[in-house]
Amino acid sequence: MHLRLSDQELATLVEMVSLAANVASWNQKESASDQVTAFETLESKILEKAAHSGLSDWIEFDEEQQRFRVKEAIEERLFYHECYEEFRNESFWDEMAVRLADRDLARAIGFKEWEKLSEEDRRARTVAWEKRYWEEFSKRGVERVVVVTPPGEG
Repeated sequence: MHLRLSDQELATLVEMVSLAANVASWNQKESASDQVTAFETLESKILEKAAHSGLSDWIEFDEEQQRFRVKEAIEERLFYHECYEEFRNESFWDEMAVRLADRDLARAIGFKEWEKLSEEDRRARTVAWEKRYWEEFSKRGVERVVVVTPPGEG
């Protein structure tokens, strides 16, 4: 297969495959290892070709990883890096709000009743808690988050 890409399209493709490989690399499941490697291998192949097609100032060969990558100084100013950081940030706060709301629901109705609920029913019943946590985290981040150790545990 041959693709004819403009310089801008090639730059966008480099960003897209790098974003995909970065996101895939967070998958730590053993079963994902082969697919993560496939993403990284394809990224390296595309980056190598891009380096020979006008983007050599963007690309470097990582000796330790034995693959091509976007230079860190370049990466930090590219759109895909912004997308990646925003994804990580939003995922963190979303997961934190969902988990805390889920914990509150389990405490309110009891763990046995909570276990009987489907994920959809849990989400429907935790909307107010999730909203409260989102508002708190949006205003203060983790400033007022504390871990309360039960008596006798430390």
